[in-house]
Amino acid sequence: MRTLVLWCPDWPVIAAEIVEGVPAHGPVAVLHAGRVLACSPAARADGVRRGLRRREAQGRCPQLVIVDHDAGRDSRAFEPVLAAVEQLAAGVEVVRPGVCAVAARGPARYFGSAETAAELLVEHIAQVCDVEAQAGIADGVFAATLAARAGRLIPPGGTAPFLAGLDVAALGRPSLVDLLRRLGIHTLGAFAALPASDVLARFGFDAALAHQLAAGRDEQPLAPRQPPPDLDVSEEFDEPVDRVDAAAFAARTLAERLHQRLAGHGLACTRLGIEARTVHGEELYRTWRHDGLLSAAAIADRVRWQLDGWLTTAGKRSVATSGLVALRLVPEGVVEHAGLQLGLWGEAGEERDRAHRALTRVQGLLGPEAVVLAELGGGRSAADRVRLVPWGDERGSGGAGEPWPGRLPPPAPATVLPQPLPIGVTAADGTPVGVTGRLAVTGEPALVTIGDARPVEVWGWAGPWPVEERWWAPAEADRRVRFQLLLSDGQALLVALSGGQWVLEAVYD
Repeated sequence: MRTLVLWCPDWPVIAAEIVEGVPAHGPVAVLHAGRVLACSPAARADGVRRGLRRREAQGRCPQLVIVDHDAGRDSRAFEPVLAAVEQLAAGVEVVRPGVCAVAARGPARYFGSAETAAELLVEHIAQVCDVEAQAGIADGVFAATLAARAGRLIPPGGTAPFLAGLDVAALGRPSLVDLLRRLGIHTLGAFAALPASDVLARFGFDAALAHQLAAGRDEQPLAPRQPPPDLDVSEEFDEPVDRVDAAAFAARTLAERLHQRLAGHGLACTRLGIEARTVHGEELYRTWRHDGLLSAAAIADRVRWQLDGWLTTAGKRSVATSGLVALRLVPEGVVEHAGLQLGLWGEAGEERDRAHRALTRVQGLLGPEAVVLAELGGGRSAADRVRLVPWGDERGSGGAGEPWPGRLPPPAPATVLPQPLPIGVTAADGTPVGVTGRLAVTGEPALVTIGDARPVEVWGWAGPWPVEERWWAPAEADRRVRFQLLLSDGQALLVALSGGQWVLEAVYD
């Protein structure tokens, strides 16, 4: 579908100026998670770039004004722009605050051409909202968004050639982009040239969707269908709602009802319509789209942002001139999602949600480090391969898939001691067993003594496996050899020898 996208550059900075009065003509940067999310042209002129850490950005521009990111503020400030676009083109969809999309066919036929429609929309936004915008037209939202950032109107049939020369970073998937670059694939055209079946088999489903985008074929939701009327949820208020806090409470209640109704049909929402009616009879409607599946919390956030935009901008540039008396949520786009099917004895996921709430409560009382999850990571020893991550934090691979030369062969031991336990390993004649500089064992291990217990006979052993880590830092250097020992009492041990001292590191099942 031919799509017209309107993009407002540096929108988080513009939103901070509209809502909080931050002077966007000066050096301003909006930070999210300690990194620059967006910056003003004056900040870019001093070397500030997206992705820089706070200190590095301030080092390049000492007079930089720092503003914290606020998604609600960005959405609230973007509502007047959406209202201005809707005055000339119907069916506006919000991609994200600062970016909206409309079907190009209707405005193009009404105004005479797509180019004329794009020019009129940009001029109208500048006149009504005093906001600079760029327009782009291409096949699909993804390509049209990139065209808007480049300020280009791609002719029919030219989407694929336009995308072919762009860097793979345009996909917006950092892990996939890093992998493709290491494989020597630097452009969307080179990525699109790969066989689709090989991309799916090698990189997974998300990469297959990205492969379609790179080829100029915008992704389609899985098993799309027209939602039945009974999926809509609505609420009428006895008293008009004109405060944001009351609207937020109503939004969360409706979002949970909608999510439960969709879950009962094994569905998930990808595009949400928000409809409201005011005391004066005004009908307000806005559509929000999302790349993935909208959870109950995500639905509630979008409804709250939208109501906040309608209520707080009343009498200025928006449309609501009185309180709201009715609210309705319409799942315009739904997909089948097996993960939301009902369980045999009740609602699937209820136990998980209760556990999440309980863990969140514990963290609120005792701190984030009070609840941790075990994660398999990289390392050469059994203790290094397991790390504890605070519950709720992003979990990564931790280098688990890296080669790690010197790592012990599988299987991994079942029990890893928090602190290695000193032991004694001797030969049959009672002499301690050691290892020479050429990794030759001075004697065959025959007896193992753990603490004050009686020596236990060794039935079998394997090793040594040497490891030398951080040899460049003498204070942190670690040089040791490891053995696997099978004892006569049935125990299987992982032991290590370092500096003439034997220690027990882990126990196998």
